[in-house]
This record gives sequence, C-alpha cells and structure tokens, in this order.
Amino acid sequence: MIDLGTLVTPLLHRFDTETAHELAIHSLALGLGGQAPKDVPALSTRTLGLRFPNPIGLAAGFDKDARAIRPLAKLGFGHIEAGTVTPRPQPGNPGPRLFRLVEDGAIINRMGFNGCGVDRFCRRLARLHRPMPNGRMRGPTVPLGVNIGINKTGSDPLRDYPDLVARVRPYADYITMNLSSPNTPGLRDLQSATMLKELLDAINTRNPERPPLLVKLAPDLDDSSYEPILEAAIEGGAQGLILTNTTIARPATLRDPAARESGGLSGRPLAPRSRDVLRIVSGLNKGRLALISCGGIETGEDILARIRMGADMVQIYSSFVLQGPGILARMKTELLDAMRRDGFETIADAHGVDRPD
Repeated sequence: MIDLGTLVTPLLHRFDTETAHELAIHSLALGLGGQAPKDVPALSTRTLGLRFPNPIGLAAGFDKDARAIRPLAKLGFGHIEAGTVTPRPQPGNPGPRLFRLVEDGAIINRMGFNGCGVDRFCRRLARLHRPMPNGRMRGPTVPLGVNIGINKTGSDPLRDYPDLVARVRPYADYITMNLSSPNTPGLRDLQSATMLKELLDAINTRNPERPPLLVKLAPDLDDSSYEPILEAAIEGGAQGLILTNTTIARPATLRDPAARESGGLSGRPLAPRSRDVLRIVSGLNKGRLALISCGGIETGEDILARIRMGADMVQIYSSFVLQGPGILARMKTELLDAMRRDGFETIADAHGVDRPD
C-alpha cells in the first residue's frame, strides 16, 4: 500500500486543523485511502464476544458522522469507533476549536459534539449494511463501535442515552457511552458511580437486548474514584471501559503556544496519566470487564505495554492525525517485533502479564 502518511499528511498540515480534517474525511469517502494488507493471525484478538483482526482501533472523534467507516477500516485498523453522535444535530462550539501541537505530539480540541444527529447518522450506517448483488451483506470490514453522547442543551441523560442505544444497536458491534468529554457542560458529572448505575439501569430497561456496552472515562478523576465507578459499571451490566478520554490538565512540558487553548488535550502528553489509570483500573478489574486503552499511543512498544498491563485493545487518534495512515503498518511491525522479543506468540499470550495484583 502507498504510504499515505508520507505523501499526504504533510500537505494536509498546510491547512488549519479542522479544514485538514474535513479534507481527510472527504478524501477517504472518495476512496482515496488505499487498502492495507491482511493482518497476520498473531495480531488477532477476541474480546466483547467479537474477533478483531488486530488490537489497534480508531478512537471516536475522527469520523463523528459515520462518513468514512469502510475506507478507514481498509487502512488497517482493527476496529472503528464512530461518533460521538447526539440525539439532535448541533454545530458544536465556535471556531477555532481544534489545534495541532506538533512539537508536543498532541492535539487540543473543544469541538463540543458537533455532528449531524442520530437520524442522519443511522441512515449512513444502514447504507453500510445494504446487500451486494451477490446477496452477501456489505457491512464494515472490521467491528464497528458507536460512541453516543448528549446535546449541549435540552438534554435528559436518563432519556437520551437509552434512546440512542435503541437507535444505533441494529448497526453497532458495540456501543460506548461518552460521559467524559470536557467540552459539554455537566457531562463529566455523569461519571459518578450513582449516576452511572442509574443510566445503565435505564438503558437495560429500554434495551433488554443490545450489543456490548462500554463506558469512556476521563483521566482527570481522583485515583480513588475509579473503583466505585468500575463496580457500578459491572453491577449495571456494562461490558467494558475505555481509558481514557482527553484531559483538561496541561503538563508543564508543553512547548507549543497553542497549549494555552482550552479544551481536551490528547496525544503524547496524556500517555503517563493514561497508563496510570489503566494500571489502577486493571488491578481492580481482575479481568471482569474488557479494557480499551487510549491516550498517547505512538509505537508498537506502547501497544504491547498496555496489553501487558491488562488492556484488551488500544485506540489511537492524535498519532494517526499527526503522522497519517502509514503509522498503522509501522505500529504492527513494531508490535510483532516486540512480541517475538518477549516470547509472545499471540496477543492473548501477552494480555495482563504485568497487571497489578
């Protein structure tokens, strides 16, 4: 496959960040992304009752409106998470609202759940599942997750999350509740153990049959907060956690002037806290829920370290945006090399070997 990371990404970076993102989505939707080689069996992994061809997923936030799911899957991701999708369309926050911190390997966004709303989103997902002339179903080529959230105004979480699950469940292989974006006022309050349990109970009542449900958590909670949230998720019937969303913290090491912008910080500066949260939750979890690690993952070594700590899979966002699609082939090569070096034949062999007791 042509290394689009080398050829295209520098050109896109000549544009402001949000324009570059739109150009990337349009290009992918037009079929200009190419197709990666088939993954080797050693990278395959099973979790959430699903098979994933490799453990590297695309985090929510890149394809908010489900416009390029199949082309993104063809780039070599093991799964795609589309969204965040809200009940009604909304423009999000005023621009500029998306910033590259190239020196820091980071991105700041304060998008505010801009998107087309669940009706249009689901129409796009329905088109993905139209039958082909040979009678086979098209569908995404890798498992598809759908990330759901609430509108900035007029929201009722106990109504909206169950309704969103009902709308997207025919099309999603798993569903993620976004309770942790810093750009929607009051959203992070829903992460409390009490509120989370209420939300999960409401979802289960409205949706007795549904795909696996995950909860995406913030990195900015006190360490002691994760245990009651974990137990509430288990008691409420969730199947997994995504650790973590973006952070409102600003490490002193940041050099780019855009570091002063408000919003959620992702990428390399988030890595230490993301690893800390994974270590805390994995030690408490003891394998009861699936864990997806997200935040500052840039190399195959990073992936293996998260899997060894107890992550079932990982997701990337900032490194993909900053380095382009070529990062996937490089990460897979590095991951396989690291697995062989450490004596692991499969992803499952490495899972949890460094998990705290």
